[in-house]
Amino acid sequence: MTTDKQAKEKIEDLGKELVKEVLANKPPILNVPVRALSNIVFNKQKEALELGNKISERNFFNVAHAKKFLQTLEVAAKSKDLLALGKHASLRDVFYMIKRTIPNTKTNIVDEQSESDNAIEDLELLTNLSREQLNINANKMGSVAGQVVIEDKGDEIDWSKMGSGGWSIPSNVEEIKFKKVKAKYVIYMEKAAVWERLHEDKFWEKQNCIIMSSQGQTTRGIRRLLQRLSQEHNLPIYVLADFDPWGFYIYSVLKFGSINLAHMSGSMTLSTARFLGITADDIEKYGLKKQLIAFKDVDMTRLKQLQNYEWFKHSKDWQRQFKMMQTMNAKAEIQALSSRGISFITEKYLPEKIKNEDFLM
Repeated sequence: MTTDKQAKEKIEDLGKELVKEVLANKPPILNVPVRALSNIVFNKQKEALELGNKISERNFFNVAHAKKFLQTLEVAAKSKDLLALGKHASLRDVFYMIKRTIPNTKTNIVDEQSESDNAIEDLELLTNLSREQLNINANKMGSVAGQVVIEDKGDEIDWSKMGSGGWSIPSNVEEIKFKKVKAKYVIYMEKAAVWERLHEDKFWEKQNCIIMSSQGQTTRGIRRLLQRLSQEHNLPIYVLADFDPWGFYIYSVLKFGSINLAHMSGSMTLSTARFLGITADDIEKYGLKKQLIAFKDVDMTRLKQLQNYEWFKHSKDWQRQFKMMQTMNAKAEIQALSSRGISFITEKYLPEKIKNEDFLM
């Protein structure tokens, strides 16, 4: 595990290299790997997205590069300060910490948070450190419950005794120590409302599992926590998402990684992930056709993009799902199962699917 001191030294090394270039009368340059689809490679053996070899040169004396160059150095300076103090800041904090007007100009270092967020990701690539190792955290956006006891910053926390809201998953889960893990598998769901149904029905207790959720796309903390449970405790990960291109994409990101985080695929991807549902077959089997929602143009466009992803292109099972969805020209939410009864999902749907190993890989 990288210490604050080691992380601080890596940032200092980056700065020293730039100083060397200046003292040698050379333009200071940052060589940042390109974070775009054009530089993404699918590693079939690892079943994960990885960054290719394309590099974007940021030359401080190039007007087109100067602002991004400055943004990256500003973020590096703030991260170095945080590491020296042993304190953490949120993404929003960092945005405001570097947001100011450059002296004698009318130009701001950053105008939108997306700029500082991108600079942080560039710094990750330049230092080979994660955002969390740079002491920069995102907001907490997930909940978990189960028969698990952890130690976090010296506090012992029992996930089975956290009330109706469950334990709030932090951005950085690297220092968490697992004291006790009693579970056969983990179910991750994209919707907090569905998690609340499973939690109220004590699904995690009755089925001896862990239930975890976010609100939409998964955070880094959640992805890393899922990976740790999978690798350190040999737990299969089941994904429960809407029957639509966006739900399928959430699964894709969990299992294979994402374009923006291809440089961190080693600590983010989940080779054990299995897609439980909702599937096209579930629509037929459980009589959910009346609960379908008609496609919009944007849905069909996204579906066609998924069909052509290399990691889906050669899968007969996934191509079959895509074609069935295309034929239906419609989508369905997880909550459509509530039409069969408020606890249908916990009493019949999930136990039946898991027992029959009815999932997609």
